Amino acid sequence: MMLKAQIMNDMKSAMKAKDKESLGTIRMLTAAIKQVEVDERRELTDADVLAIVSKMIKQRKDAAEQFAQADRTDLQSKELAEITIIEKYLPEQLSKQEITTIVQDIISETGASGMQDMGKVMALTKEKVAGQADMGQVSQIVKATLS
Repeated sequence: MMLKAQIMNDMKSAMKAKDKESLGTIRMLTAAIKQVEVDERRELTDADVLAIVSKMIKQRKDAAEQFAQADRTDLQSKELAEITIIEKYLPEQLSKQEITTIVQDIISETGASGMQDMGKVMALTKEKVAGQADMGQVSQIVKATLS
């Protein structure tokens, strides 16, 4: 089933179950998807929807971190709850060891030898692990491996 269709079905289920938290979060997600579709005038693929989901999770993590620094635990817990709801649309996440193996394979394929090749390695890694890993963590692994 396409990811967008799954999100729509989950929204209907949340409506029927009167689950206001899930419904609100899923509506925000569908609004973001529809906004991109309208702006770009095209139907989004699963990869596009996955990118939107990842972006929304990153935004919520950043907001939760800021709320924690401001000692607003009520708002922080709301953001963390939204992250939990949105994360179920991501594919299974790769472990640090799996990411390291992928990065090492890409480095050996491309012949990357130092930090000057980081952009090339990151681009190829991003294609392979799209939606399956936090790109911040991937960046740290690439830096460590190249240096």
